[in-house]
Amino acid sequence: MRGVLAGMAAVVVFGLVGVAVAQQPVNVTQWRGGARDGGATGFAPPATWPEQLRQRWKIDVGTGYATPLVVGNRVYIFSRQGDEEVMSALDAESGKAVWRTPYAAPFTPMSAAAGHGPGPKSTPVLANNRLFSIGMTGIVTAYDAASGKPLWTKPASPPTQYTTHSFSPIIEGSNVIFHVGGQDEGALTAFDMASGTVKWRWAGDGPGYGSPVVVTLGGTRQIVTGTQAKIVGVEVANGALLWELPFPTQATTNSLTPLFYGQTFIIGGNGRPLEAYAPTKRDNTWVVVKVWENADVMMRMSNGIIVGDTVFSLSTKNAGQYFIADAKTGKTIWTSEGRQATNASIWKAGDTVLSMESDGELVVMRVSATAAEPVRRYKLSDEETWGAPSLAGNRLFVKSVNTLALWTVN
Repeated sequence: MRGVLAGMAAVVVFGLVGVAVAQQPVNVTQWRGGARDGGATGFAPPATWPEQLRQRWKIDVGTGYATPLVVGNRVYIFSRQGDEEVMSALDAESGKAVWRTPYAAPFTPMSAAAGHGPGPKSTPVLANNRLFSIGMTGIVTAYDAASGKPLWTKPASPPTQYTTHSFSPIIEGSNVIFHVGGQDEGALTAFDMASGTVKWRWAGDGPGYGSPVVVTLGGTRQIVTGTQAKIVGVEVANGALLWELPFPTQATTNSLTPLFYGQTFIIGGNGRPLEAYAPTKRDNTWVVVKVWENADVMMRMSNGIIVGDTVFSLSTKNAGQYFIADAKTGKTIWTSEGRQATNASIWKAGDTVLSMESDGELVVMRVSATAAEPVRRYKLSDEETWGAPSLAGNRLFVKSVNTLALWTVN
């Protein structure tokens, strides 16, 4: 039906530096992994993938797209159960609840966004034994990770037009950063992790659907994120706007996490080409220079990864096809057959690329210095899997529309 990525091994050529995954921690504490780049540094791919993965348990946890967080033998999941949003801690071996902390959050999506579901869509972040989350109505909560006790909270804020609150928070120093509020009054906001005190705000545009990264560009530590209609760089020390790039997309707001290749970020959007930009400071003024664009591949909601000197992701072209593009020039190196997937969460671990497709199938691809080839395809859910899985050790925690399941690689 999909050609199982036919011809991949014969066409794709690129280099990859190996990762010693066995020596890395197996914790998953935030959106897209420790570097927020899709690197599953705590996952150890087997030398030979089995014909089947083993499902250890599967439980109903409620709706939502949040990535499960994993610390040792504890799994944290943020979900919706009826009119409540719930932060839960589970025993990783059994799936049994350790604690459950709900709060009232009635929510009905507007008709144009009804197909997106009632959420929540933001992945929490865990640091210093504390969990931080934002729900669909904009309620921000800090929890004690051991007990589930709420430590501080911020009230609901107006949702954005289509996406509500989907921005996954990020930690920088002693602050946790959210984009709160609606499209007309939203503010990128840094809260003190311990007290919830607002340390700074930037209110130049409402939140986007995607999530940020924190990088150092031109010697300045900054948060780079998509907003409703821009890509911006904001200084993490004080919230000052360093630069902004108008970046409107078709029908929806910006939905991707920027990918960094050196001092260049690579981004796409609904109806836009794949594009690369270099924010640069010249005579104390920031300018954003377009490095390249490639209209042959387009990303909508499937975040990509950097593999060596290439970009790997899922394009919306031809009803969903994987692609490789040169990260330096943007030139297309390879595309798969079409009709692969509507959406995919893509991860890398050593010489292995794993793509969790939204129809519940996991595609495993192996990468060498000369080729990438399909290894296995596993059906892991009969429900849609729009949320990104967590990969830790030999474990895959897969969140579908309503359930969370643990699969292991033997």
